[in-house]
Amino acid sequence: MNAIFPLDPHPGVLVVGAGIAGLACARDLAHRGIPVTLLDRGRGVGGRCATRRVDGQPVDHGVAFLHGSDPAFLDALHSVPGATLLEGWPSRVEGTGAPCQPDAFAPNERRVAFAEGVTAFPKMMVAGLDARLVTTVVGLHAEDDLWRLDLAGGGTARARTVVLAMATEETLALVDGLPPGDLELEGARHLLRMVAASVPCLTVIAGYPTDVPAPAWDVAFPETSSILKDVVHDSAKRQDPRWTVLVIQAAARWSRQHAGEPVASWTQSLLSEGARLYGEWVAHPAWTQVRHWQFGRIESGNELSGPLVVEGAGGRTLGIAGEVFAEGGGVQAAWTSGRLLAARLAERTIG
Repeated sequence: MNAIFPLDPHPGVLVVGAGIAGLACARDLAHRGIPVTLLDRGRGVGGRCATRRVDGQPVDHGVAFLHGSDPAFLDALHSVPGATLLEGWPSRVEGTGAPCQPDAFAPNERRVAFAEGVTAFPKMMVAGLDARLVTTVVGLHAEDDLWRLDLAGGGTARARTVVLAMATEETLALVDGLPPGDLELEGARHLLRMVAASVPCLTVIAGYPTDVPAPAWDVAFPETSSILKDVVHDSAKRQDPRWTVLVIQAAARWSRQHAGEPVASWTQSLLSEGARLYGEWVAHPAWTQVRHWQFGRIESGNELSGPLVVEGAGGRTLGIAGEVFAEGGGVQAAWTSGRLLAARLAERTIG
């Protein structure tokens, strides 16, 4: 459904995107007493911190685990109520291929997973927030001292402050719809074009009976494959799993080359490559599900030092956050950028 928001003479903040950056920004603004509404096109929150349930069993099919070195971020992970924290997961690593986040295995990094699935973290963050899900923003316009968001289906939302916390390409698509002329906005647009380099990822979730020869590793990073980026033994995180589950993720270049093919074709290719590397049984799952992550992660080295804030006429403010707007990339960077942006916006609202 789409939400239609009345024009408030003193609107709060609209945050577009309920991934970790948007959640962190919205949560911190709300804690500071600033009214905030969160919009997201999905049915759940968390972005790539995504967990499905298959036959009652959680399966993480985006981010497999969380890691960081910031004490505040680690404290947040450890404060998820009712969750079973798996410290140091993954501990059993096969292969010497490059992880999506190489820093995850640095000596100063701490890794954690949740037996209930990585969505335990974003679900904690969204608690108490005004979140409007299944709400797709299709346009951004300036109206005097307000921003107007056009929603799919004909709804609108207005606020003096809007935060865009989506994939950089999605943010750029909205900002590109604004008329040229504002120098500050043009500078932001230029920066967004420079860092708009998200990496796609074709993903197969494959389930097997529990009597298959399950891997002795938690995650594998194959060094001899041009097809696979990694294979996660997801069921190793679960208590009494009904299925042995592998999450097989394709390399970025291969994903770009094959994203337009029929799903059945690239699914079979990933399973066949998994069988070549880890045993013939991998090619014969009892069931499969798939996910095409169009904006899987950012290219390493594209990160900026902080979120963007663009001031417009009449006090209109546009904030832009996401993992590219903090050092290191990944979930911790997304969380950091959202909190930094909230602090900057709060100074303008309360200060």
